[in-house]
Order: sequence, then structure tokens, then C-alpha cells
Amino acid sequence: MIEIEKEFLKKLIDDRHFLHMNPELSGEEFATTEFIKEKLKEHNIKIIETNLKNGVVAEIGQGDKVVALRADIDALPIEEKSGVAYHSKVKGKMHACGHDFHTISLIGAAILLKENEDELKGKVRLIFQPEEEINSGAVKMIEENVLEGVSCIIGFHNKPDIPVGFIGIKEGPLMAGVEQFEVEIRGVGTHAAAPHNGNDPIVTASQIITGLQSIVSRHISPLETAVVSVTKIEAGKTWNIIPDRVKLEGTIRTFSEKVREETKRLFEQIIKNYSAAVDQEAEIKWISDGSPVDNNEKMAEILKKEISKFAKVIEPEIMMGGDDFARYQEKVPGLYAFIGTGCPYEWHHPSFLIDDKALPYAINYFITGAKAMLETNDKLK
Repeated sequence: MIEIEKEFLKKLIDDRHFLHMNPELSGEEFATTEFIKEKLKEHNIKIIETNLKNGVVAEIGQGDKVVALRADIDALPIEEKSGVAYHSKVKGKMHACGHDFHTISLIGAAILLKENEDELKGKVRLIFQPEEEINSGAVKMIEENVLEGVSCIIGFHNKPDIPVGFIGIKEGPLMAGVEQFEVEIRGVGTHAAAPHNGNDPIVTASQIITGLQSIVSRHISPLETAVVSVTKIEAGKTWNIIPDRVKLEGTIRTFSEKVREETKRLFEQIIKNYSAAVDQEAEIKWISDGSPVDNNEKMAEILKKEISKFAKVIEPEIMMGGDDFARYQEKVPGLYAFIGTGCPYEWHHPSFLIDDKALPYAINYFITGAKAMLETNDKLK
């Protein structure tokens, strides 16, 4: 573990607090992007030009072998209620998922790697990715060829229910594949006192929502894992009018392609059949889809050994939350870990917090991982 000087660490913590006070939503990370560039330029870290309006790609070292490190940078549309002195100054926006912590961890790692650049056995590519929260940033980065020549990629997410000093690493699936859907049920509007003169889509939508719950409970093996959640319903404008349409939004989470395909098939069948049975129309839009975060076995083995030299490595539980880090893993071997940050509140909660004492562990995770993967001669499957 690299010992981080107190002054340097304090500066990094101050920088994280600054980012925390100035959160930017997905697609709006303009000031955050400039902040990252400024910090990297201060230490003569090479920035690679892209066509992206947000996000930063940079590189350290020389040689043919390239290992990528990724951090996400966007915030969430949540009003902060944490009570910390450095709470968000932007109404209705908050770093409620800890991406400010991820960003500063990678900046800190980059600075320390640059200081010892001559010791690197290749190149380290730094990927500061926008738009993770809307599941589009990784795809945009990949389209900019950020994985060109990359042998593997390393990332992490803070984990509030894991204590500081603990890092969760496991091979295989860690986070679920994510499907986002929009459904519109179209009926016939009418006066609420004369429902027989219309065709009520609210009743149909209610039956559909109930029917969708049978997919996991009665059609997916109890030995498999899946979630179907309707999270948003929009219908009507006033109390005495039956509307002509209902909009539903939500998500499907799975860990295997087989379960994913079957869940989506049943989902579409239930919606179309329920609607058709009452002479209504249904339109289904799949807004985004993604694979599960699936860790390379050999990388997990190597990093468990190296990370255990400075942190307590544990076997984390798989979870239904998703991350578009999986997009990179579709292209190159990857390892995604959970770094303990010790907080009583979960991601996306208004009172979400991160203990700054976790920062040295996150920085060393990036540095150790990059060096270990540059130095290994083991083939990654």
C-alpha cells in the first residue's frame, strides 16, 4: 500500500467535498469535466482528445500493454438531506451514489502513478465516464475507441454497508443486467360518470401491473434470479375524467441471458394479451439494456492476492443494482469491486454519505490493480 502524505490526502478530500457541493446530472457534467482536466494538467498527465462533450480520457506511461481504470462522474436528481457541512449547493441535485468519491479516487491514483511513471510496465488509461446513471456513458466512451489496445479494465463502486478497510472482490456475476422499459396503454377517454362510453386504460394498466408480478414468482425458476419492477405510472389530469392512455415505466434485472430473454418474452406477452382482451392497444419501448457486471476469473484471483496486502478482502454478495461498466466487460476482461465506505444509508438516499477515511483504500485499489495487471503474464480468458 502506498502511504499517502497527509497534506496530499487533505487536498484530495477538499476536492471531493468541492465536487460534492457542485453536482451535475448525467449529460450535464461540463464543470466536472473541466475540473478533472485541470487537475490532470497540473501534474502533466496527458489528456487524449475525444469528440465527447463530457468526460475525460487520459494516459500515463509508455509501452504496448495498456490497462484501463474507470470512474463515473455524474450525480442524481435528489435533494440532499445528509446534514454535512459540504452538502450540495445545487437544489434538487446530489452526489447520492458517490461518484464524486470515485472521481477523486481516480484523480489521486493518476497523480501518484504519474509520479512513478518510469516504473510502469506499460500504459494506464484513465477513463472518467459521464452518464452512468442513465446507462449511456460507457457506450459513448467505447464508440470513442477508449478501449483500443486495452488488455483489461478495472473499476469499483463504493459500498455503504461494507466497513472502511474492506474491499469486496469476486469472480463471475456481481451486478445485474439492466433493462429499462416504457409502456403506453391506449384506451378511450370519457366522463368518469359514464365509463361504459369509453375504454378505461387505468383498469387495464392495474391488471397488467398485477400480472407482471407472476413472471418471477411463477415462471422463473426459484434457483434463478430476476426482478420486474414498475416504478412510474402516469395517467389522467383530473378527478372526473377517465383518460385515454396510461404510461408505465420500470426495470427488469437479470443475471443470465436465458432468464433475460424469457422474462422479456413473458413481459411483452402479458402486456399485449391483457390489452387485446379489452380492445386496447399497447406499445412497449425498451429504452436501454445492459449485460450483468461479470468479473474475469483470473483478474479476480490476481487482485484478491494483491489487494489483501493492504485491505481486508471479502466475498461480496451479488446485487440487483446495475452498472454500465458491464459494457466495457463485453469488449475486454474486467474486474469491478466494492470498496467499503461505511454509511448507514444506501445509494440514492437523500442522507447518503461516504467516510473520507475510505479514500486511501480506493486510491490504492486503482494503483495496485493497474500495476498488477501490467506486470502479469497470465492470459485472461
